[in-house]
Amino acid sequence: MNRSHVCTAFAAAIIAAVMPGLSATPAWADLKLPRPSPAASLTQTIGLTDFTVAYSRPGVKGRKIWGGLVPYGEVWRTGANEATSFVTTGEATIAGKKLPAGEYSLYTIPAETEWTVIVSTEKGAWGSFTYDKAKDAVRLTVKPATAPFEEWMRFTFENLTPSSGDLVLHWEKLQVAIPIEVATQEQAMANIRAAMAELKADDSQTPYRCAQYCFNAGVNLDEAMAWAKESVVRKAGFFNLSLLADMQMKAGNSKDAIATAERALQVGKEDPNKPDLRPLETKLSEWKTKTG
Repeated sequence: MNRSHVCTAFAAAIIAAVMPGLSATPAWADLKLPRPSPAASLTQTIGLTDFTVAYSRPGVKGRKIWGGLVPYGEVWRTGANEATSFVTTGEATIAGKKLPAGEYSLYTIPAETEWTVIVSTEKGAWGSFTYDKAKDAVRLTVKPATAPFEEWMRFTFENLTPSSGDLVLHWEKLQVAIPIEVATQEQAMANIRAAMAELKADDSQTPYRCAQYCFNAGVNLDEAMAWAKESVVRKAGFFNLSLLADMQMKAGNSKDAIATAERALQVGKEDPNKPDLRPLETKLSEWKTKTG
């Protein structure tokens, strides 16, 4: 056998030896098994901003967690597997510091009496092995609190208001709250002004909705009154007349409020959609009693 025949035979032997492994590679790569710490996510809207937290949920499983599985004084991924992801669709304020819209990683440094919470610009990291303090967007300290036992770590959004809320970590017998604020009123007013600037001639709903928001929020009431009146001029209906009556009464114009409420009831009686008139009827009766 010459040298070329030897090389060919050797190559064939090598291919035969490795082919079984190569043919098995796709099947191995497609193998899916459950993670010991399952993935979870939650989304919460605060005002006009959406917050999404994606994380993995480790279990206690009879282990010592704080100062044990999760050491004190070390950067923690705040979960298992990948570092916990924190996404905000709008600018937020955390511990008095502005956080632009975007995707971040949520790290923590647990300790017995207080935790350091870190919002990092790093994304998609496994664990906290590549954590870089230079990428910190926000750092704050919070105090942990005792809480009912939780086998599986979880996040919740609690203490919600139109412009704030707490992102709360629960695990074992401990909870940690991270305060979040958003400029809901400023964002809403910017949207209102943009909508009013582009108002179409046949649109009575937009000024009604703008006036309704301001009245319920107790802001920009003079402008809101003008928007409510504009809505009625464009197309008088039970709901925009009722809102205008409420606004007039709040402004101290009881005579106008009563007249507008009576008009609203008349329009409501003629409305084929038959709105519920009873709350306004009760209110009107009280207004007439007070004004004598």
